[in-house]
Amino acid sequence: MTAEYDNEESRRLQALGLAVIKNEAAAVLALTESISEDFSRACFFMLACKGRIVVTGMGKSGHIGNKIAATLASTGSPSFFVHPGEASHGDLGMILAEDVVLALSNSGETKELLTIIPIIKRLGAPLIAMTGAPESNLAREADVHINVSVAQEACPLNLAPTSSTTATLAMGDALAVALLEARGFTELDFARSHPGGSLGRRLLLHIGDIMHSGDKIPVVSESAALREALIEMTNKGLGMTAIVDDDGRLTGIFTDGDLRRTLDREVDFHRCSISEVITRGCRTVESHILAAEGLRIMQDDKINALLVVDSDKRLVGALNMHDMLRAGVV
Repeated sequence: MTAEYDNEESRRLQALGLAVIKNEAAAVLALTESISEDFSRACFFMLACKGRIVVTGMGKSGHIGNKIAATLASTGSPSFFVHPGEASHGDLGMILAEDVVLALSNSGETKELLTIIPIIKRLGAPLIAMTGAPESNLAREADVHINVSVAQEACPLNLAPTSSTTATLAMGDALAVALLEARGFTELDFARSHPGGSLGRRLLLHIGDIMHSGDKIPVVSESAALREALIEMTNKGLGMTAIVDDDGRLTGIFTDGDLRRTLDREVDFHRCSISEVITRGCRTVESHILAAEGLRIMQDDKINALLVVDSDKRLVGALNMHDMLRAGVV
């Protein structure tokens, strides 16, 4: 089923969408007034927290709270979400005295939140409230209140939570990033909590994690015939073979490119020794470097394969660009 296109209706819909974006942008911009001593105090409570930052909220505030908790947890501030309705039926046991509670409610009068506030206060866990009503019961009960009030919702009825939830989410991001900076949270820290993401792969994978080792390394001795080297290249499928001396130290590499250049020289493949046609002084890496650094070397040197050696220049591994692709480094 397709709707009939109407130019006038199209323009009207675009105008409505634009009005919402402008309204919510204005609501977020107005939050600059709320970045005050209360914001700093909230950060100090969270930085001093020996347990977890427990985020709670009902309805749309709950959905926003889930996202804020996830952002805090992924940026160095251990956090989880507790549903206030479930908290009244046993989940309050998840909150401990060493935790900090971040409660979200636009009205500041959410019944389910107000029900559990006395228990949180009795525990001694600091309470940070984020509401659009500074005079509300929740705001008054909190150790710190952050004002996220908006002039009006983007909803033309001024009813559906729209600008208010956007403002709350933005303030949650502001807290998370301020804490991230204060903790000295680094890219490597971020990668450790995102091992499945592209950043995690770039910052956590080392050459040793993806290289071919043992019998999977294409390698022949210096005394091998060129024909033997070609068989080794074919069997191992990395588009090259390493050449080592009697002590297992790398002396060179023979690649598909070297093979094409050898063909131009009309070399006798049955009589020629591999030592006559190898590339010496080839680029190598050690297994402990990041795979991302190995990729950079390959790109800078315009090569498709790398040999891996130990501190004594003995061959320990090999990899090519396909291995980088399979590992998700590229």
